[in-house]
Amino acid sequence: MPNILTLLLRWPLPALMAWAGSWLVYGFLQRAGVTLWLALSVATVAGALLSVLAGTFWRRIAVAAGFPLSLLLSGAVSLPAWAWLLPLVIVALVYPMNTWRDAPLFPTPAEALTGMATSAPLAPGASILDAGCGLGHGLRALRSVYPQAALNGIEWSWPLRALTALRCPWARIRQGDMWAADWSVHDMVYLFQRPETMPRAVDKASAELRPGAWLASLEFPAEDLKPTAVLRTVEGKPVWLYRAPLQRIR
Repeated sequence: MPNILTLLLRWPLPALMAWAGSWLVYGFLQRAGVTLWLALSVATVAGALLSVLAGTFWRRIAVAAGFPLSLLLSGAVSLPAWAWLLPLVIVALVYPMNTWRDAPLFPTPAEALTGMATSAPLAPGASILDAGCGLGHGLRALRSVYPQAALNGIEWSWPLRALTALRCPWARIRQGDMWAADWSVHDMVYLFQRPETMPRAVDKASAELRPGAWLASLEFPAEDLKPTAVLRTVEGKPVWLYRAPLQRIR
């Protein structure tokens, strides 16, 4: 029998909740005497952040854009045509174009990394990078299995980076390109990418990870690498572990 969370995440409920939430925020700010621009911006940001519940990437885009579009069509406010570019800019900041080729916001299940410290042991104080940390779900899961590690996250979207810094104050979060970051300074790099981007991750890890460091990938394997271990804690979400120097499958 589906639990309440599963039911709430069933489409189109995430969209309805996000749009209703944005309208509630907008109405509250308007009644509080906030300027129209600020109310529109805050409500759009709220909808964009709630869109992470919507499942697929394109559904998230539709949900994030839903509030400003519905406001425009409702005729509730009168703004010059160029002003409607503001919500699009806000959505683009949350979902930057150059990250569309990487994994969209897929949260790491809380229990997915259980047992990883046994299969991939790290010394206290070891440095772990969550490459593309989104809203910090992976960082929280990593902290549960490596409580003494120095956790780092990198995220291209600055609004998500800011939210993750609030959710994970014990981690060092910075805004930037995970593909341009230096992986050689870390003892483990954690990824939750897509199959299409895994070859690029393998090439970068092969070139930069120092001997003894780990590459951990949730769900999607590096097809041309021999895994050191595979965890299957959560159904459908295996964790593939590779230790440097990475071994290619001949």
